[in-house]
Amino acid sequence: MTLKVIILAAGKGSRMKSQLPKVLHRIAGKPMVEHVIDVASEVGAQQTYIVYGHGGDQLQAALQEHPLTWIHQSEQLGTGHAVQQSISCIDDSDQVLILYGDVPLITSETLKTLLVAQQEQGAAMLTMQLDDPTGYGRILYQDACVSGIVEEKDATSEQKQLQQVNTGIFAVEGQDLKKWLGQIKNANAQQEYYLTDIVALAYQDKKAFACVHVEDVLEVTGVNNRMQQAMLERAYQAKKAQELMLQGVTLIDPARIDVRGQVEVGQDVSIDANVVLEGQVKLGSGVQIGAHVVLKNCVIGDHVIIEPMSIIEGAVIGDACTIGPFARLRPGTHLMGQNRVGNFVEMKATTMGCQSKANHLTYLGDSTIGQKVNIGAGTITCNYDGAFKHQTQIEDDVFIGSGTQLIAPVVIKQGATVGAGSTISKDVEEQVLALTRSQQKTVANWSRPKKK
Repeated sequence: MTLKVIILAAGKGSRMKSQLPKVLHRIAGKPMVEHVIDVASEVGAQQTYIVYGHGGDQLQAALQEHPLTWIHQSEQLGTGHAVQQSISCIDDSDQVLILYGDVPLITSETLKTLLVAQQEQGAAMLTMQLDDPTGYGRILYQDACVSGIVEEKDATSEQKQLQQVNTGIFAVEGQDLKKWLGQIKNANAQQEYYLTDIVALAYQDKKAFACVHVEDVLEVTGVNNRMQQAMLERAYQAKKAQELMLQGVTLIDPARIDVRGQVEVGQDVSIDANVVLEGQVKLGSGVQIGAHVVLKNCVIGDHVIIEPMSIIEGAVIGDACTIGPFARLRPGTHLMGQNRVGNFVEMKATTMGCQSKANHLTYLGDSTIGQKVNIGAGTITCNYDGAFKHQTQIEDDVFIGSGTQLIAPVVIKQGATVGAGSTISKDVEEQVLALTRSQQKTVANWSRPKKK
């Protein structure tokens, strides 16, 4: 049996008030529909179909890294009509799972339960129990079997009192889906082809749907406006915060952390408020992260301290380093360990050996720095000539004085000292002092200009 997943993503999303297709609005840093695509992969989908209507070019550009089959729905005539567009891709023996691109918090655990129920009974759907079911289709029963779903606008007063509702998520065998979709009509208040009508058709064929109940309503909540988007964002982040705490992480304020990717943590990690973890982030044991820090696609070693307001992206930080505050480590930065990178230091494509430090107000780009090197305040590696980047090499035990410019390509050899305020454009030999300064002059009895 082949599992095929159909994701409905054709809605314009006019209530989002945006030029962007609704399903491309983001939850946890990535498009809503991408969460659904990922969960489809987690449950073993061999093929995933996206039924789209508006913004097809934008959708395909945003999701080009995923192996998807695109199906255009030129007219939006209801959910049944949307699924019908993909029916030529479905074989009779397929197991078909129908999902929605604007329902981003559905979990693989719930869907696996649904798929098992489908295999056991032939057809299955997700339902939930609501104290206030207003707006949802109600589940109808006859002789203890599910006999249909009635939409809110078509329901009688008595039916509106029912509290078990439809989520729209179905798992069906291919041959049954094709048969039932061919029979649905648009004789309803909306004059649309409802996917939910297949439930009544199944009952007529004596193939009643199994109901799999969802405990967490947010898992099947769709996004129609910015408020719902914000609500699901916080629900997602609350879940991620809980996962981190269960792994032993101390969160100073669990309500103020954003996880936008995958995080691996060691023991005794502490994270202050308003920290953003994005992409693939690995935190070693004993890491302390200050407030307002952004970590993206990076590896942080054991016992690293990251002071507030620092940004680390695409970098590897060795053990026992101290970073920040207000430091920025860009892609290709590698600190070997026991380093100190202080306030207003920026590094890019630079390796720094053990016990070296740059305490403040420095730019180090395209550089290789040895061990036990001191980089004084205001140092700049001038790596760009307007067309090409060039390398700066600073060997072990070098001392770079404050306010120095190192014009690449240049090598500062082992044990050398560069005097403060120097502009170095040639290699500096081992164990020497290099400095470039104009002679200081004093003008006696100097009077400053004054306004008249």
